[in-house]
Amino acid sequence: MLNSDQRLPIYLRLHDELAGKIASQEWRAGEAIPSESDLAQRYQVAVGTLRKTLDLLAAEGLLERIQGKGSFVRRPRFDTSLFRFFRFQNQAGERRIPQSRILSMEATEMPSTVASCLRLPAGSPALHLARLRLMDGLPLLAESIWLPRDRFAALAELRPEDFGDLLYPLYGERCGQTIASAEETLTAEAVGPDHARLLGIEPGSPVMVIERLAFGYDHQPIEWRRSRGPADQFLYTATIR
Repeated sequence: MLNSDQRLPIYLRLHDELAGKIASQEWRAGEAIPSESDLAQRYQVAVGTLRKTLDLLAAEGLLERIQGKGSFVRRPRFDTSLFRFFRFQNQAGERRIPQSRILSMEATEMPSTVASCLRLPAGSPALHLARLRLMDGLPLLAESIWLPRDRFAALAELRPEDFGDLLYPLYGERCGQTIASAEETLTAEAVGPDHARLLGIEPGSPVMVIERLAFGYDHQPIEWRRSRGPADQFLYTATIR
C-alpha cells in the first residue's frame, strides 16, 4: 500500500505516506489521526515501526503525541511568536491577541522580491492585504501581507469586517490552506511617512520590522508578510543554556 521509493526503509516510506495525508489535509490540523493499532493493521507494519514513523513526524512538527490520548495533527500558534517581540498587553498588564483591521485588499501582480520568496514567477497573480493591529484602539503593528491568488481566491469575496482578528484560521476555513511552519527575520529601520501615519508616530522614528515566510504542510511557501511596530514597544527575550 506504500507507493514511495521501494529502496527506502519501510518507516520512511510510511512517513511519506502519512505526511502526504497531512499535506493534502485529509488529516486536518487539530484532529486526531487513527490509532496506532489501526494504522499498523492498515499498512501491515509492526507497531514498533509505526511508532518510529510517528516519532519522526512529531520531531518534524507535523504531529503532537499526547500520552493516553493519541497523536494529533499539530496546530501551530503563530501569534505567540509576536509576544516574543512586542508587548501586547492591555492597561491591566494582561496579554491579549491584538485586534485587527483590514485597511485594504487588492488583486494585483506579485513584486519580484515577494515572488522570489514564494518561489513564483515575478508578476504572478496575488492578493495584497494591508492590515493594522491594535490594542485598546491604539495601533501597534502595520502589516503588508502577500498571498498567491490561486490559493486564496476565496478571500477576495470577503468584506474587511469578515476577516476577524486572526488570519490563519480563516485561511483554513475559507481556502483550505493551513500554515504549518514559518521563518522570521527581524530588522530595524527609520519609519517612512505612510507607516508613521498608520502607527501614530513621527516619521523617522525607529521601528522594528518582522518579515515572515510561512509554509504549508507540504513545505511550500504560501504567505509572505512584513510587520512594522514602534521600537519602544519592542521586547526580545532569549534563554541560553
